[in-house]
Amino acid sequence: MAQLYFYYSAMNAGKSTSLLQSAYNYQERGMTVAIFTAALDNRFGIGKVSSRIGLAMDAQIFDSNFNFMTHIQQLKTQGRLDCILIDEAQFLSKAQVRQLTDVVDELNVPVLAFGLRTDFLGETFAGSEALLAWADKLIELKTICHCGRKANFVVRLDEHGQAATQGSQVQIGGNESYVSMCRTHFKALVWQEPKME
Repeated sequence: MAQLYFYYSAMNAGKSTSLLQSAYNYQERGMTVAIFTAALDNRFGIGKVSSRIGLAMDAQIFDSNFNFMTHIQQLKTQGRLDCILIDEAQFLSKAQVRQLTDVVDELNVPVLAFGLRTDFLGETFAGSEALLAWADKLIELKTICHCGRKANFVVRLDEHGQAATQGSQVQIGGNESYVSMCRTHFKALVWQEPKME
């Protein structure tokens, strides 16, 4: 039986690297995968999944109007399809996550989705919220805060290097714009609560 997996973390925990390693593992065994990434994140080129350690693969893009069930049904008519891999899964809509549950349940194709759990204010993205609720398996990928504790929050930096406490939920950026931190340091900067050492 196929399952829906959600691999989630803060930034810089290796989500894209894990996705690319999974794709390689399937392909090495002669299996066929379809890789998808969000159209709005084109930092490394349109239709590319890239990791910070230099790995990259071509991907199909999805936007808010993309229908996964229809597209994957079409892919299956063209030949074998063993796994769906989705980068930037936080940008999925709730309806698209529902479509992915149909891909798993009706087409019997496993789906591995990789994304952020929360935004720079500590709120869930629509795609992440639905995946946390409906995925068969939840896997946390871990990274560390500058203090050495597990980082499970993301702080957005403004043009002056200060923590942003307001703004639109989606703002594409990398290490120049975001820092992963533990909850204590996140709260001190974003929720502006005094941190306890």
